[in-house]
Amino acid sequence: MYSFESRVRYSECDERLRLSIPATINYLQDCSMFHCEHIGHGQAYCAEHHFAWFVAAWQIRLLQLPTFCDYIRVSTWCNQMGNTLATRHFLMQAENGKHLVEAESLCVTVNTQTGKAQRIPAEEQAFLTDEPSLGLPPTRRKLRLGGEGREAFSVEVGRQLLDSNGHVNNVQYIALAEDAIRMQDANFRAGTILVQYKLAAHLGDTMRMLVHEETDGYGVDLANVDGGSFAIVRMLRAE
Repeated sequence: MYSFESRVRYSECDERLRLSIPATINYLQDCSMFHCEHIGHGQAYCAEHHFAWFVAAWQIRLLQLPTFCDYIRVSTWCNQMGNTLATRHFLMQAENGKHLVEAESLCVTVNTQTGKAQRIPAEEQAFLTDEPSLGLPPTRRKLRLGGEGREAFSVEVGRQLLDSNGHVNNVQYIALAEDAIRMQDANFRAGTILVQYKLAAHLGDTMRMLVHEETDGYGVDLANVDGGSFAIVRMLRAE
């Protein structure tokens, strides 16, 4: 397990002075990046060996988001790795050890020379640990939305949405989906977030936010102009 400690900054908070959803997921993503660097399999290593890790799906349970100035501890570990898919676990805790956020991501490796998915390099088993999972339901690789969605807005991808891989950062899809849901239901509060990434969006692409109202929350299809999807985000209502 790899962990780091931090304190919730004002710039990371929403209008209620709680850690925002995008900032929460940034903490998880940063933790995994720190872990990679810590064991010597970070950005430079991946570039040298011509591959990169990409998140294929998320399952994130928001138990109790911390507030401004709270001290937090963020941890990650990997205990499952097949030929093409690895499961990474995440935990955000309060200063007293209370669980605030529990999450899993399904990750794949992509050959950066061909742009195609590849078998996970054997050396990546250095991440494996025998630490147990958090007991979440199995994270789903594919998500489905019923019926036709109502378009909330569309956005042309600008440079501020991109990461070092040259496409829209994982967190930005979720942030845009949350905005679309809040336009329809200003008081909505998410308890669980499920995400499937389908097609990377690049500079200049147009993403259409198609909101589907569901019995337990909302789903958003971040669609492209050709009728396909960049990502699907489901946010289930907090209990």
